[in-house]
Amino acid sequence: MSDNNNPSSPGGGSHESGDQSPRSNVREQDRYLPIANISRIMKKALPANGKIAKDAKETVQECVSEFISFITSEASDKCQREKRKTINGDDLIWAMATLGFEDYIDPLKLYLTRYREMEGDTKGGSSSKGGEGSSKKDGVHPNHNSQGSYTQQGMDYGSSRN
Repeated sequence: MSDNNNPSSPGGGSHESGDQSPRSNVREQDRYLPIANISRIMKKALPANGKIAKDAKETVQECVSEFISFITSEASDKCQREKRKTINGDDLIWAMATLGFEDYIDPLKLYLTRYREMEGDTKGGSSSKGGEGSSKKDGVHPNHNSQGSYTQQGMDYGSSRN
């Protein structure tokens, strides 16, 4: 990767390289997940005395942010074709399958099913019940921190696949 395409390098970034994508006018801090969250997640995989270099954190930050954008964009396209305005968990799983991430589908379906059970959502992502602010019915809840592993609200789905 050249420095001209590296948003974290001085003088770099897609906004200066002639990139005409819709994200080219978005500030870096608005495109990427917060570095503190990335760092916290990475540290969970290390021994207590382990250290992570700043450039490693920044690289992972850029990669996971791009991955989320990639999956969400595909799900968004599907919703637009179906004339829907809300992306739900099923759309994200569909997008991952479509883009070749089949290995993640079964654990994500299990997670989504259990999440919906915990939230009392019996209709799944197709529920239109709830109206304004019904993001938790769509498989996403703004007040939950699901970063780091498949653990949320006491549910542990494990992340060790060998």
